[in-house]
Amino acid sequence: MSKSRRTRRDFLKAAGIGAAAIVQSGCGERRRPGARIMGGPSKDAVREPARDVPVVYACDICVIGGGSAGVFAAVRAARLGAKVALVENNGFFGGVATAAKVNVWHSLFDTAGRAKIIGGLTEEVVGRLDRRNAVILTESSRSRYAVFNTFEMMIELDELVREHANIRPFLHARFVAAAKKAGRMTHAIIEDKSGRRAIEAAYFIDATGDGDVIDRLGLPFTKNDDLQPPTTCLFLYGLDGVKDSNSAFSLGQVVYDSRYANALKRGFLWYSEAVNMPGALMVAGTRVSGADCSDADQLTRAEMEGRRQARCIRDIVHDNFKGAEAVSIVGLSSCIGVRETRHAVCLHRLTEKEVLGGVRFADAVANGSYRVDVHHSDKPGLTFRYLDGTEVYLVPGREPVAGRWRPPQEQNPTFYQIPYRSLVPRGSKNVLVTGRLVDADRGAFGAVRVMVNGNQTGEAVGAACCLALRSGSNVADVDVRKLRDTLAEGGSVVI
Repeated sequence: MSKSRRTRRDFLKAAGIGAAAIVQSGCGERRRPGARIMGGPSKDAVREPARDVPVVYACDICVIGGGSAGVFAAVRAARLGAKVALVENNGFFGGVATAAKVNVWHSLFDTAGRAKIIGGLTEEVVGRLDRRNAVILTESSRSRYAVFNTFEMMIELDELVREHANIRPFLHARFVAAAKKAGRMTHAIIEDKSGRRAIEAAYFIDATGDGDVIDRLGLPFTKNDDLQPPTTCLFLYGLDGVKDSNSAFSLGQVVYDSRYANALKRGFLWYSEAVNMPGALMVAGTRVSGADCSDADQLTRAEMEGRRQARCIRDIVHDNFKGAEAVSIVGLSSCIGVRETRHAVCLHRLTEKEVLGGVRFADAVANGSYRVDVHHSDKPGLTFRYLDGTEVYLVPGREPVAGRWRPPQEQNPTFYQIPYRSLVPRGSKNVLVTGRLVDADRGAFGAVRVMVNGNQTGEAVGAACCLALRSGSNVADVDVRKLRDTLAEGGSVVI
């Protein structure tokens, strides 16, 4: 060993820095077996000295994750009188609807289009956007209902939070650890521009999508080996000129055409209007297979690969078609749209059979009609399954493969439900989950993961925490009849 090498080690030793895993006293951090620090090959690690973390805020309920489900959880709790902290990693709220630029909320009606099955804050926010001419409504569609301007949505969610003085927002704040005592989470540790700080609360809601809270707490979760791939959305301008010059042009086919050197691996592409952006479309056609976006290194790779594919979509059109001189990317998601990572293990796992069978639950807190929608990781395209027993496998450039997942029957369900039990992690005393953390098997998750369903689960856990707070009970012991009554009083559709 060289003298300089020995000197460096002596310096580190004198400074009190040893080659061991990071331990943060009282904050719940732990190094998992086989994990590597910073993803590097070195066996060395840095030991941080124990320190006191200042408590910046004490409240009743802390919501970690400010996507639409998290915002709705915070707002519903605030309207019920709770003092709430709302923590979001981005500099704005909305998550998939804003940062990921997915600008569609699906139908609020049953599959027959007759009965409204979703109300509450989803309907309220759509109405607020409508008053600003920032949304296109299609009530007759079996799939989508509202196509919105994502930038207006971003500001509207700001306004919704700002209207409630008992919500303390924390933006640009990343949740990093959980402190607990006697089996209860007591503090959320965050890192933001002011450093490392703690938020004290009686109840917590994991609205991170990736289950960061339940992971740090050691609550159980599962993760599929074949995760549905994430997608980077883009706003593409100038396609009207291409369509006018090429009568058979189909964006959903040409981007996968192997005659082009930069063609994407065959997957699935869809698009919608870019509201208040004439000549532009929101395009969702990229997909990064094999990426677990709850892993920091894989997330980095997925973000960069998604943007590379977005540029390929533009270049394939711009460089190979008449009338494509103006085709350009005029907007890009600020984070990749993640479909699936961790799944909380809750008191009930919702099954595809229950969803497609329209099973009714005594503790139902959300209703949905969006089809089962599974984006395959091991083959191109996706599979849709419907409540009427039909199914279709779609791959761009190929004929759809239609069939049935069950024989015809005299009467079909027109909606399905999500029970409260699927939002209560096993072993949890004061932590609930929402959004795509709902406990569901692969098929059921393909239906319930969309935003209009997640929004309702956000409202439900916000209200549930308030009821638990009033009674001093654990989250598993909330009176579900009172919960459903409370949701109905707040404008939710309870069936």
